[in-house]
Formats: sequence, structure tokens, C-alpha cells
Amino acid sequence: MYNSYELNESVRRALDLYSQSMIKIAFTYLKNIADAEEVAQEVFLAYLQKRPVFQSGEHEKAWLIRTTINKSKNMLKTGWFKSRNPVPEDLSYLPEEENEVLHAVLALDKKYRIPIHLHYYEGYSIQEIAAIMGSKSATVGTWLARGRLILKEKIGGLEDEEVCL
Repeated sequence: MYNSYELNESVRRALDLYSQSMIKIAFTYLKNIADAEEVAQEVFLAYLQKRPVFQSGEHEKAWLIRTTINKSKNMLKTGWFKSRNPVPEDLSYLPEEENEVLHAVLALDKKYRIPIHLHYYEGYSIQEIAAIMGSKSATVGTWLARGRLILKEKIGGLEDEEVCL
């Protein structure tokens, strides 16, 4: 169990290490940066309240990602979220090619979008994604393959099998 100082230091360290990844993961669900930041704040609040004890840094990161996914899904279910008309995100600051790829990824169905993000942007293996999402490795592999195929068709001009994200 943590004392107050150790808990605050642990949360501060996790915030520094993982907050940007958590925001990106929430963004893949919510497609809005403000909502994604709100989810990340809720995750860190849960961290402070629940005071989980982790076996390793990877265990901590996995808990934060799983909690981010769960809170993002919860936000999508709220009546307020469903009934609003969100302002589209301005991604014009990205180079045109990156902007096109990100828009294509965000346009994917959630079952393809999340594994693509976790694999290419966060560097997780198929087995790790399966554990995070509570799915079978074969299913995640299929989602990645289908997602890549859809992206290849949307973006076009890609000569090899891998989509460079």
C-alpha cells in the first residue's frame, strides 16, 4: 500500500509517462480532444481514489490503458454524448499526408481503429492488444489485417502490405 507521498509521486510519474498515450487512445474512441483529455483526467482520478498496486511498469500502463478504454466506452454510452453535435477537430497542423492517414484511421469502425492505434501508434503486439481488449489473438490479427486492407483502399497508392502509420 502507498503512503500519501508515494501515491502522489506514482501518479505524477504515470502522468508524465502515459498521459499523452491515454489521450490518444481516448481520442480514437471519442474523436474529440477535449473529451479525450477529460477521460484521461478521470482515469488519473480513479488512480488516486483506488490506489492500485502494480507488479511492474507494464502492469501499470496496461491498467491505465484498460481504464482509459472503459471510461471512453462509458462516455460514448451517455445520453449527453449521443445527443450532441461535436465540432470537428482541426487537424490542419499535421502534414497533409499524416492528416489524411489519421482521418482514414479515425473513419474506421471501432473494432479496427483501436487495434490499429494500439499496434502502430503505441507499439503493442497482437497478444498484448488481445489481453488489453479482452479478445483472442486471432481475432485481433483479423481486425488488424482488415483494418489495413480498408486503409489501403481508402488511402491508395500503397505498394506493400503494411500501412505506414
